Amino acid sequence: MTDDELIEEIEAQRSLMIAVSTGGYNSIRSVNAEYKDRRQRIREALAQRGIEDPNPFFDLQRWYGKWSSGDLPSYQSRRMYVADLYDPLVDKLQRGKIQIGSQLFDQPIGWIKVDREIDGIRSTLETASNEEEFQTVGLLCRETLISLAQAVYDPELHVAPNGINPSETDAKRMLEGYVSRELAGSSNEEARRHARAALDLANNLQHRRTASFRDAALCAEATTAVVNLIAIVSGRRDPDF
Repeated sequence: MTDDELIEEIEAQRSLMIAVSTGGYNSIRSVNAEYKDRRQRIREALAQRGIEDPNPFFDLQRWYGKWSSGDLPSYQSRRMYVADLYDPLVDKLQRGKIQIGSQLFDQPIGWIKVDREIDGIRSTLETASNEEEFQTVGLLCRETLISLAQAVYDPELHVAPNGINPSETDAKRMLEGYVSRELAGSSNEEARRHARAALDLANNLQHRRTASFRDAALCAEATTAVVNLIAIVSGRRDPDF
């Protein structure tokens, strides 16, 4: 089951729990089997991801016992309870979908510092919740691109744009010089354009003073794309590397 399919199952389960507790069905028995089957599918899919199912109700009779006990006297309180039950789980699954590339591209590249910094970007993005933490993702992206550039740039081979000799932290010029040399020729024009666009996006986003989750996620996406592009060009993604 994909993450999208799992989220759909969870949303359907949420809707069913709200419906039966707010007068949407005359008989719980008529939908209890549907609830139990879906709960089992959800639990199995979550277990495969190492996530515990937050729903403690084996069947709708137990859910009925909860809301009819007096703990949840109003329809609104029942809706809020189900939202609190499932919203953190859905949010976690949606964040988990921010995984760039196939399983192959989640493997370490072999540039130790770059690999370590990519892991840092991902873990920081997973837990970031405010503007300062989202800005931290941008700073980590900047450091990752600098480490990447230092790993591949050779001043004797890679001429930076306009012939300017880049500093040791000028990742943009170093990587542009690398791409121009390693992807030379008219047949690689689209590849060069794609690499430069990803680099420009990452470079722009990492310097934003105001940052949101989307800004940080886009910056992480663009940075990881640049890393994987350079890794492919360098041969480090070849099957026999």
